[in-house]
Amino acid sequence: MARECSVAAALGVVGEQWSLLILREVFLGVRRFDAIQEATGASRAILVTRLRSLTQARVLERVDYRESGARTRQEYRLTPAGRELQPVLTALMQWGDKHLAGPAGPPLTITHTDCGATVRATLRCEHGHLLADTGHGLTVQHNL
Repeated sequence: MARECSVAAALGVVGEQWSLLILREVFLGVRRFDAIQEATGASRAILVTRLRSLTQARVLERVDYRESGARTRQEYRLTPAGRELQPVLTALMQWGDKHLAGPAGPPLTITHTDCGATVRATLRCEHGHLLADTGHGLTVQHNL
């Protein structure tokens, strides 16, 4: 019997390549369908399907906008639940930068606007203690 798990539930929403690439683009400020399609390389059909599922899961929301002289269109914005995925994407990027970047290095760097330092995903307990990336110092409790 498969283990009931929040990781599995979350992967049901965002655990697919196109969904993560769409979220990457929206985090980077790309919000319009055509621009998301160009940046991800997703086909129109895939993009429509993934945007619909991310919207239904309340990770993204559609918001109307209208440019002067044009018809009303929609763009995609992160919901509060969607914004909470930022550390997940940052951690995936960090891992890719460390283990998969080519000789030229990482293609993208995220920095803190206020001080210019590189942003990193880290593990901390609720009391603020920094945990090693190795998984040491973690205790798992089964609540079911």
